[in-house]
Amino acid sequence: QVQLVESGGGLVQPGGSLRLSCAASGTIFSIFAMGWYRQAPAKEREFVARVSFGGATNYADSVKGRFTIARDNAKNTVYLQMNSLKPEDTAVYYCKALGVLTGTTRSDYWGQGTQVTVSS
Repeated sequence: QVQLVESGGGLVQPGGSLRLSCAASGTIFSIFAMGWYRQAPAKEREFVARVSFGGATNYADSVKGRFTIARDNAKNTVYLQMNSLKPEDTAVYYCKALGVLTGTTRSDYWGQGTQVTVSS
């Protein structure tokens, strides 16, 4: 069974920084891409950033220049460095692994989420 575990969330003041981590475990042969999404109260879940196995990255316009996504393919781990945080960044951040090949199937998986709160 594939599991994604996020960590690194917490409470931070505006302008501060946090680094989120997400590790995928299980019998995994390959992952096409890994990314981060977030969902604030009363809002739909939205895309934040994504990195492919080859290292290509995409960012939402709202976080460009402030967030950086990185991956360690050997560890099936993805990171999100968040700088210059704003109150509007407050949300539950979810890790997603896309195109996970287990040997029998290729599927997407979601983590349980980690809370990020930006407040003074």
